[in-house]
Amino acid sequence: MLRFSCEKALLQSAVNTVSRAVAAKSSIPALEGILVEGSDRLTMSGYNMQTGIRTAFEAEVHEEGRIVLNARLFGEIIRKLPDDLVVFAADEKYMVRLTCGDASFEIMGLSAEDYPELPEVDDEYSVAIQQGTLKAMINQTSFAVSTNETRPIHTGSLFEINEQGLTMVSVDGFRLALRREPLERIDGGAFRFVAPGSALNEVEKICEDSDNLMTIIQGKRHLMFETGSTQLICRRLEGEFLDYRNAIPRNNPISILVDTKAMLNSLDRVSVVISEKLKSPVHCIFDADRVYLSAKTGNGEAKDICPVEGDGQGLEIGFNNRFFMDALRYAPAEKVKMELNTGISPCIMTPVEGEENFLYMVLPVRLKA
Repeated sequence: MLRFSCEKALLQSAVNTVSRAVAAKSSIPALEGILVEGSDRLTMSGYNMQTGIRTAFEAEVHEEGRIVLNARLFGEIIRKLPDDLVVFAADEKYMVRLTCGDASFEIMGLSAEDYPELPEVDDEYSVAIQQGTLKAMINQTSFAVSTNETRPIHTGSLFEINEQGLTMVSVDGFRLALRREPLERIDGGAFRFVAPGSALNEVEKICEDSDNLMTIIQGKRHLMFETGSTQLICRRLEGEFLDYRNAIPRNNPISILVDTKAMLNSLDRVSVVISEKLKSPVHCIFDADRVYLSAKTGNGEAKDICPVEGDGQGLEIGFNNRFFMDALRYAPAEKVKMELNTGISPCIMTPVEGEENFLYMVLPVRLKA
């Protein structure tokens, strides 16, 4: 049926990777499992009908075959095995015997016949980017992905690939996050797609902080993120993504420079009185070389002053504390330029100097008169 042996560390790493795409609950029992296939190498797959992860690794395959194993049980067993050689043997009745050192387990598997095939991704366009760069770009934009299913297109991030490089944009109706990076090369010309936020969270976990490349392949309906012998496959989101270029107001009359950490600390202090039950905007007055911050709820009142560079001309504006803090927290710079216009216009954050490799836009909250 299927017999193989391999190092526990390799097996555990593969199980951890593919488990992320296994369905927690499904009407198809096989989808709550991991598909294990042995031929010249060992391949494992997890698939929840939205996102699939497949990884292959070296193992001594003594007898070729396929079987599905309950992901939670199999994962627990592998995790608790001693660091030694794992010997796996499954018979034609799907009874699996696992031995490692002095430990042994017997568990029931399922037929692989009921396991749906992962979608094929036809290579229409592709691009390669360093894993460390992609990981950072996802991290610095994913917080602004919408969780509102009424506009499914915004539950993902827009990828735009052209001669200028890769631009990633996330938007949720209250804020916008944009990151831009140059690329070594692109195959097949410029292209764009929207990848689901849930799949990108898994791509971020697969990415290493290294210069190794991740290849992104766009098919007609699906996307594939591929590195080494690991592939993540997901559906593309269809629909009209926000025209972000026209949504971002530039040439704002007020421009101030802010120390990211200092502003975060001030916001954090005045946010103490804000809670899920007692919400309140952070009231900001941008003056010459300083910002007065305050918040008032049933819990009490908090005030702070943050030094800045520039003159805010006394502009009064209110922000959702979490949205404002997220933008500062993920900004990849110690200092940011904040562009402002009126108390009801968005706040734009960009790098102080050099290329605009990031831009965050936060919409204000109307302050009560």
